[in-house]
Amino acid sequence: MELGFLERVPNSLAVATSPYLQQHASNPVDWMEWGGEAFARAKERDKPIFLSIGYSTCKDCEQMARESFSDEAIAGLLNQNFVSIKLDRDERPDIDRVYMTYVQAVTGKRVWPLTVWLTPDLMPFFGGSYFPPEDRDPAPGFRRVLNSIAEGWKDDRAKVVAEASRVVAKLAENIETAPVGESEPDLTEAGGEAFESAYTYFFENFDEQYGGFGGAPKFPRSINLEFLMRCAALQGGSSESGREALGMVQGSLVGMAKGGIHDVVDGGFHQYAVDDEWRMPSFDKMLFDQGQITSVLIGFSEFSDDPRYAAIAREVLGYVSRELKHPAGGFYAAERVDPSEGVERQGALPHPYLWTEAELRETLEDDFSWFAELYGIQAEGNVPPKYDAGERMLGLNVLHQIQPLDVVARSHSMELANLAELLGQALSKLRTKPSSKRRRLRDDKIVTSWNGWMIGAFARAATLEPCYSSSERSEYLKSAELAAEFVRVHLWDQETGTLRHVWRDGRATGPGFAADYANIISGLLELYEARFDHRWLRWADELQTSMDAQFWDRRGGGYFNTSVKDESVILRLKDDRDSAEPSANSVAAANLFRLSALLSDESHRKRGYQTIQSVRPIWAKTPWVMPGLLMAMEWALSSERCVTFYGDISDSNYGALLSVARDRRGARRVVRWIGGEGMNDWLESRLPADFPRTESGFGAIVSSRTGCSDLVNTALDLGKLLLA
Repeated sequence: MELGFLERVPNSLAVATSPYLQQHASNPVDWMEWGGEAFARAKERDKPIFLSIGYSTCKDCEQMARESFSDEAIAGLLNQNFVSIKLDRDERPDIDRVYMTYVQAVTGKRVWPLTVWLTPDLMPFFGGSYFPPEDRDPAPGFRRVLNSIAEGWKDDRAKVVAEASRVVAKLAENIETAPVGESEPDLTEAGGEAFESAYTYFFENFDEQYGGFGGAPKFPRSINLEFLMRCAALQGGSSESGREALGMVQGSLVGMAKGGIHDVVDGGFHQYAVDDEWRMPSFDKMLFDQGQITSVLIGFSEFSDDPRYAAIAREVLGYVSRELKHPAGGFYAAERVDPSEGVERQGALPHPYLWTEAELRETLEDDFSWFAELYGIQAEGNVPPKYDAGERMLGLNVLHQIQPLDVVARSHSMELANLAELLGQALSKLRTKPSSKRRRLRDDKIVTSWNGWMIGAFARAATLEPCYSSSERSEYLKSAELAAEFVRVHLWDQETGTLRHVWRDGRATGPGFAADYANIISGLLELYEARFDHRWLRWADELQTSMDAQFWDRRGGGYFNTSVKDESVILRLKDDRDSAEPSANSVAAANLFRLSALLSDESHRKRGYQTIQSVRPIWAKTPWVMPGLLMAMEWALSSERCVTFYGDISDSNYGALLSVARDRRGARRVVRWIGGEGMNDWLESRLPADFPRTESGFGAIVSSRTGCSDLVNTALDLGKLLLA
């Protein structure tokens, strides 16, 4: 007898580690987690699988859960006719990518929730995204879709299975890659053309009025800004094209900083804005955005004499440290508005990111007048009606800066410095207001790959002088090391040499993916160059070896997303686009060249070239979709310079030398230190036998694949070597 709704087994998501899955634990749907138990049930009962994929900050996912998965009649249809699996995209991005590839191929759309029906052998045969409960033009109703699929499975199963097999075979054929060669290709001409084409694309799509690229919805796309800064570094920041590139970066950062996408009260950036002006945010803060945007802000502060960018980065790092940091050092995944209450009208519980005029007037008192002018505060609220179709934000104000601070200062006969200080105090008052924390939920899982971005951001901040004090830089370095240690202890299995993807409530779950390895390695390399603790460099090298063993495509080069060991993945795909996060292949290629330079390891260099070649059909045709890969190519085309320091690195004389070596406004280089005891023996063992050693004194040499310089001990001499 089949189990209908009234006879259903308890919802198993109550014991899931994912907060997103736990949100569905009380649904009348008999949800199961992705895995062998669910697959076995589908085969035993000879029923198709209903797979629903979402994530904790997905609005349409919440709506479908509220409308359909909480409906007992719809749950009855699901329980009677399907084996239902709920999956967190953040926990299994590999599974999400496989079935999103299918849905995108058949519908042309790439949105969440991802709703797919599978055979018991995991072959997809129908899919889409959000389905309303009943027909709602142009979308068919979920009830009708469920009944139709159930009938089709019963009456015409052979045709359904055959079509599913055909489509999967076609997808596999489309992703087949050509063999990669053993020799190093000459990328000079092709790489130069790709750089120029990508730059032209960003120039033509730059929003001169508000910053960013393209129209709404508008995402930060930090990797695009990083690419433009590298263009400026290559051309020279004072050149015409360099100034042009930096102008696009600055325009984007200023637009974002003024917009509602920037939480000026608590710090941090929301995931995207629904409008061109960066005004109306998504109200979701993702860890991977905080890490990447911080690195862009720090990078741009090196080009600019304006202290505002380092100050904004300080705010972001402060927010992450306060709100997204586990006591043991790892960083949580996200923060969002509590969907259980929605956004209510004036007089209801406070919204954590929107404010009534009365709240602001009461909290700020004498400072309200100039604050209201700065952010356009209105009694009726300042949320444009077109972004509030349900009139759920009436009377609420988003803090979107509409006037320059100096204009407001003149308007109120105040000194600019005084007003800036008062603004800081006003925002602090709002931050400490008890109601500001209400209706905010934290996704407290710790994602390995996203922690890699944050480790790198804190490590870069630790080297930024003179923008941050020595105590600040010390704290940033400590945060980076604690997070790296958290990943090493809780998400790394030293015996098997493998990473796990997610940790929560004392449990590490999910296999590590290529992005986990690539991003952690990238963060560790930043940490090594900030701290010169050789254990981080050694671990990065170990992780790279493990990544090569598990994910490397021996035929086509580059890295698959998943390990060959996971039989539940019906297609092994590769990341070949840089979007909200750079692809694993883009990050890995850069890592390989950095490791090659740091360790004088030609095998890393060879894999770096092969990774670039593996996605050449993409970057050669549409290079703007892989700016991260182009930056890795810059490493390949450079002479792989390495600045090696000798002696006591804590000596005060090293300060000026380190500043020159770490300057990222020029050609690519890595920095390492030969000195001390213990782990340093490992580093020295990796260097060529004829590499220069020195027993005393201090200084640095600059080496490349073509040779080594003499030892220098002044910043001026080191600068000349790096410019040569």
